[in-house]
Formats: sequence, structure tokens, C-alpha cells
Amino acid sequence: MRAEQQLRSFLRVFENFPADKPLAKFLPEFFKRNKQMGSNDRRSVSRLLYNYFRLGRALANKSVEERLFLAEFLCTSVDNPFLHHFRSDLNQMIYLNIEEKIKYASINEGLVLEQVFPFTDHLSKGIDKEAFLLSFFVQPDLFIRVNPQALSWVLKTLEDCCIDFSLIAQNTLALPNGTNLNSLFSDSNFPVKPYEVQDLSSQRTAKYFKPNRFEHWWDACAASGGKSLLLFSEQSDIKLLVSDIRESVLDNLDERFIAAGLTTYQKKLIDLTKNADPEIHHYEFDGIILDAPCTGSGTWGRTPEMISQFEEFKIQGFQNLQKVIAANVIKYLKQDRPLIYITCSVFKEENEEIISWLQTNHGMQLEGYELIKGYENKADTMFVARLIKK
Repeated sequence: MRAEQQLRSFLRVFENFPADKPLAKFLPEFFKRNKQMGSNDRRSVSRLLYNYFRLGRALANKSVEERLFLAEFLCTSVDNPFLHHFRSDLNQMIYLNIEEKIKYASINEGLVLEQVFPFTDHLSKGIDKEAFLLSFFVQPDLFIRVNPQALSWVLKTLEDCCIDFSLIAQNTLALPNGTNLNSLFSDSNFPVKPYEVQDLSSQRTAKYFKPNRFEHWWDACAASGGKSLLLFSEQSDIKLLVSDIRESVLDNLDERFIAAGLTTYQKKLIDLTKNADPEIHHYEFDGIILDAPCTGSGTWGRTPEMISQFEEFKIQGFQNLQKVIAANVIKYLKQDRPLIYITCSVFKEENEEIISWLQTNHGMQLEGYELIKGYENKADTMFVARLIKK
């Protein structure tokens, strides 16, 4: 039967999944090696795997199959033929809301919600623990930031293609995860790319930038350049330096910047755990964006396999790294100018404690901060602070 085949395919892929690799990287490689798997098989296996890992560390005493069936029950809200075949009792209650499902699973299956994400003692102040834990059973949305000149065309294209979407903010759209944007907008005639894929919470960090014309800014851990493009959208007349420790990342960044119309910038390969003087000894910046390396715990709704892969001791390691990097970048910041400190973490050690450390040890003055609760909007949860060098 179809459900039996889906389970066999899931178990085969699951048994080959290494414990230290992202699913988003592993699955395309696995499917490429196993071309006999059709598109339906690939879709069903991907769904089952992601749902399975949404259980996190809970119900570790149960078999893989038992955990999978319960994960399907918790993560699905429409009639599920797969679940009907193996656990018709659960499928009969598939339309319950997530709170009711958790209650049922707690009473009848032994589920302990806090075991899904067993790091809640480290959560930043202000996070609603229950709401945050429940969010792991809901797939986040896909968010795009639309070029204002292209907004009407993008909206019409989505409507013509019958794609569900929500206009979250003036130029921000939420779409179903997995929407094929390349095929939808392949015939764009705009001189620059009409949209950027960027999480809603990431977009909301922009209100802390406040750049002025002709200022010199540094995106110190640029990665794919998302924060630089956000900065550029706020003020196009800036002088920009982008840096990262990974040369391959900086190589890929060029194409994205050019597509967005950002053509005047400098880039440097810099290891910010060391003295950066050899690369930028003479630079002084009007603003620095430090999107710091972190656990990424605020994004694990998108990468739920990370809950099982993560070890608690790593939190302290990331805090130590953030302190080193922050201390190394702020010496290039002009007096009375801002450091924008950002993480995609939900842990206080990477958020409030770093801000307190910067105030106490480096005389930084906190102008404002925010824990952006993405779990309330099917988005990532992030932390952003604006500190002034005094």
C-alpha cells in the first residue's frame, strides 16, 4: 500500500541521515544519489522527516515509527491518509487545535511538552515558553521583502497564479513555505530584482539602523548579505564595507548585491576572532552591524533537526565567541555612533547578557533593544539592540 511504501522510504532516508548535517543540505544530495525516487516520494519523505524532528527530544523512549505517527498527528490539520493507515485513532482527531492535541498526547501518549526543547532555562526574558514550544509544530512561512516599484506587479502575479499570500507590512509578504518564487517571477522586466527573500523578524531589525546619507557602515559578519541589503533599502547613499570569515560566502554575495542594485561597496575576508588591524586599521565607521554568529535557536522552527543535534554546553561557547568579536569590532566605531547587535537566538546568554557585558566592560550605552517574537507570526525569533559608543 502507498502508506507502507512511504514509511519504508522514510526509514531508509532516516537511517542514512547523519546526526551533524542540516536536512536542507542532506536531502537534495540523497535524492540526487537515488534518482529512482519519484517527485511524490521525495515530497512525502521530506514532509515526514521535518515533522518527525519537530518532536525534538520528546518521547525518546518510543520507537522511530511511534514518534513519527505522533509527529504527523501534531503537525497536520487535514485528513492524513498516511496516519489513517497506521493510527486511525489519531487521524480521527486530526482537526483538533494544537493545544487540544498536546493535551491528548500528554494524557494518552506520555508527551511532555518541555522535553521537545529542553533548553527553556536559557530563554530570554519575555518569551512565552508555552507559545514558543507550541510553535515548533507549525511550519514557518516564507517571507519576501518587495521592491516598492514592483509591488503591484508582484501582487498581481500572485493573484493570477492563485497563490495564497498575506501583506504583512507595506512591502512585506508572507507566502506558503516551499512556494517556487523563481518560476513565478522569472519574466520580470524590472532593472533590479523585484523581491528579496528575508524573514519577517530579520526585516524588522531595520528600524534600529537609522542610517544617514553618505555615512560609512560596516556589515561585519555579512554572510549572504541580507542585513546589508536591508540597510541599503533604508538609505541607498551609504558607503558600505562587508566582511566575513568565509571566502565562498563573499563570492556568492556579489551576484545577490548586483541583482538588488547595490553595486558600490567594499568586501574583505576578515577573521574577527583576531586583531583586524591588518585589514582595516585606518577605517572608522558611522555604524556597524554585527549579526553575530550564534546558536541559531530562534530559527529551529525551520530547521527542527537542530534541536536533536544541539548540545547545551555550546551556548557558553557561542557567548564567548560573541564577546571576542564584539570587542574587536567596536574599536573601529566612531564615538557617539551605533553598534547594531543582532542574533537569531532565543537564549539570554547570547542576547541580554552580551548587551550587559558591552555596557559594563566597554562603556557602550544602550539606546534600545527588542526581542522580536517570530513564533507569534510563523517567523524566526530574533534579538536586536542599538548601542552607542561613548
